[in-house]
Amino acid sequence: MGHLAAELEARRDQLCDGLAALGYEVFRPAATYFATTDIAPVARGLSAQEFCLALPGRCGVVAIPSSVFYDPADPEAGRTLVRWAFCKRADVLQDALARLASWGP
Repeated sequence: MGHLAAELEARRDQLCDGLAALGYEVFRPAATYFATTDIAPVARGLSAQEFCLALPGRCGVVAIPSSVFYDPADPEAGRTLVRWAFCKRADVLQDALARLASWGP
């Protein structure tokens, strides 16, 4: 495994492990720059879009609602799934995880 691949794998694991510790259901990717989580256990009753719109103001973090990648004819598809980019420095990911810990009901 090359240096860049190993670094990205470490960042993926850092983010995925951190999100799992915060209560998100994590879908750990094999290849990509994004991890996906189900936010339902943490943000009960919110859609991914509602969660992602509130996230910057509440935690100073941004994420992408996965529902934008689904067929609009099926509004429930991907309703609570969120994509998180892990192609960041380790300190940025650690700060984001600390900020996300402040998300409350």
